[in-house]
Amino acid sequence: MPDNANKLPLPLEGIRVLDVTHIVAGPFCSVVLADMGAEVIKVERPGTGERGRSNGPFVEGPNGFRSSARFLGINRNKKSISLELRDPRCKETLLTMVKVSDVLLDNFGPGALERLGLGYEALKEVNPGIIYASITGYGDSDGLRGPYSDWPANNPSVQGMGGWMEVTGAPDGPPQMVGDNMGDSVPGVWAALGVVLALETRRKTGQGQHVDMAMYDCMAAHTTSSMPYYQAVGENTGRARENMISAQITLKTSDGYVVLAGAGAEEKWVALWPFVGKAELAQDPRYLGRDISGQFYYDNIVPAIEEWSQHLSKREVAKQLTDIGFSMGVVQNQADLDQCPQLIARNMIVDAGDMLGGSFRMVRTPIQLTACVDPPAVTPPLVGQHNQEVLCGIGGLTLEELDLLQAEGVV
Repeated sequence: MPDNANKLPLPLEGIRVLDVTHIVAGPFCSVVLADMGAEVIKVERPGTGERGRSNGPFVEGPNGFRSSARFLGINRNKKSISLELRDPRCKETLLTMVKVSDVLLDNFGPGALERLGLGYEALKEVNPGIIYASITGYGDSDGLRGPYSDWPANNPSVQGMGGWMEVTGAPDGPPQMVGDNMGDSVPGVWAALGVVLALETRRKTGQGQHVDMAMYDCMAAHTTSSMPYYQAVGENTGRARENMISAQITLKTSDGYVVLAGAGAEEKWVALWPFVGKAELAQDPRYLGRDISGQFYYDNIVPAIEEWSQHLSKREVAKQLTDIGFSMGVVQNQADLDQCPQLIARNMIVDAGDMLGGSFRMVRTPIQLTACVDPPAVTPPLVGQHNQEVLCGIGGLTLEELDLLQAEGVV
């Protein structure tokens, strides 16, 4: 790891975030802020904590204790307090904390906190500079509601609504999701950016605001090829093979697959065919990509290359085709990523522990601020681990009041 001596502080040092979120989208947003130096305080339900703690698979520990693997992956560098926000005393405690905080994150659905008297209008009464960032499926602020604003949303639904599934999957098969939680993590990144931009506006004006982040909006914003294509030619791209060739061809190897990108340039095919032992194909214009269908690629060109590639490892194929001018990638699995020398060289794999005393490796926020100290790697918190520190600090409770609330099960 680089030496942190004489480096600058992380940019969000001194920023306090009250994180009233759960599952993936909200916690992904707050872990970006936490990695960049913010003090992030998770506000969870007493006893069980946020719902993400109950999502398997689990890391098993001694005495029956266990930790959610997905929770561990996106909740490092945070503190945890437990408050039953339906209890008026707990609600008042949260508002006391809002007075001395910079940001409150919420992803509990349209109007959820407002129904508890904790919406933006209530928050700015106690702190005009508060940044209230909400992540909902389709948006939730005055003047920006539409016909879908009350719909519930999750990763699959916004991938479908946002146009991603229509361009993902086999041409002759049904639409498919991108395999991971992109419908949650993409909005999480945009929400983090929105928070930072709102903090900059507050620096200039002293005023906070509501950052209204819709998962649907975020997914639609990432259709950076398919929407411009539609605007230009008036046609949907769909999953036709012709629409995939210029982007990628997947080739089988002895131990997996590689992806060959940007295959359209004729001079690349002229170099390829002799290299793979099929020089005669360089004399056939079809094998140079001239005036052929996407199906011809899949029925003829791909099998011809795979006669060579299937006898080599995916890393050998990627290196050799890169050397003759192709843009190549190895199709990696999670084990590959975990041990990837490139990610390790860039300090992208961190071990923040598993809350059970063991090791747990995870991928950190990819922002490389080369003049700043390294992001921390603090183990994710237990439910309510920081109750006394936070609630008897910025929450304004006495130890006696905290003991009473704990005895009643609302903390």
